[in-house]
Formats: sequence, C-alpha cells, structure tokens
Amino acid sequence: MKNKYALLFLLGMVLINLLSNSCKKDTQGTVSALLARGTWQLASVLRFNYIGGTNTSTDTLNTKCGNNQTFTFNADNTCTYVNFSCIKQTTTGKWSLTFDNLTLQSGITPHDTVRTVIDTITTPFANARIVNLGQYSMVLETGDTNSSYLSTDKRHVKRYGFVRF
Repeated sequence: MKNKYALLFLLGMVLINLLSNSCKKDTQGTVSALLARGTWQLASVLRFNYIGGTNTSTDTLNTKCGNNQTFTFNADNTCTYVNFSCIKQTTTGKWSLTFDNLTLQSGITPHDTVRTVIDTITTPFANARIVNLGQYSMVLETGDTNSSYLSTDKRHVKRYGFVRF
C-alpha cells in the first residue's frame, strides 16, 4: 500500500512538472531576441572574391576607420546603423527575419562609398545571411550569396563581423 502512494505521488509530481514547464515562454534563445538584446559594434569587414566556387582573393575593408560603427535592433522591428562605411551618419529602418530565421532583411539605406562614387545610397542588409549569431558575436554575409552559380561567375561576398557593444 505504501508503494502505491509513493508511486502515485511521484507520478503526480512528474505531471505537475511537465505542465508547469510546458507553459513557460522563454524567448532568451530565439534569433530575434539575440539580435535585439543590445547594440552590435562592427569589428571587421571582409570581401571574398570568387570565380564560381573558388575563392581567388580576400580583401580586408574598413581598416582605417576611426568611427565606431554600430548596428542596433529593437524588439519593435526597427533598427539603426550608425556610421556605415565610415561615413558619419545615422540610418534607421525596419528589420525582419525570413521564415527559417537564417536571413536578416533590413530596409536601412545608408550612404556608401562605392568605388570612386561617393554618396551612393545602398541597401547593404536587404538580404543578409546569418552565418553566426550568439550572445556576444554576429556574422552576416551579403552580396552574391546564392547557392546556385556557374563555375565561371565572378562573385563578391562581404562578411560583416560584429561584437556585442
């Protein structure tokens, strides 16, 4: 008889534990929560130059910028980029994630320096592939990131590395 009550008590505790934990909402680890948890400071920009799938060279960009470049995502799906391309500016826009949470889509349109043309308006993070996202680091890739290409296609992929500020 004692064992029946102990077993019944144990099953009751397990059931209560399952019910209480199944209702808990935890957004700490979601991609959206990780993005919006603070401000990201740009640490590096690399441009990978490809012919087909072969990396022919890698360029380090933005090496002589004295301005802090930051990217901030808010829970209301607005975002702000400060000093994009080392130009003193503040650009705001909206952000969202694709259904699979692997691509960041941002509508910011900062001024940029492209080749010799200064003051070009771009959308650098319109479709940015999330390569890495953690508590303290984020890596985004933009450019020719499609998975289908010809072996003779010249492609350029920019990789932005950010750290939590």
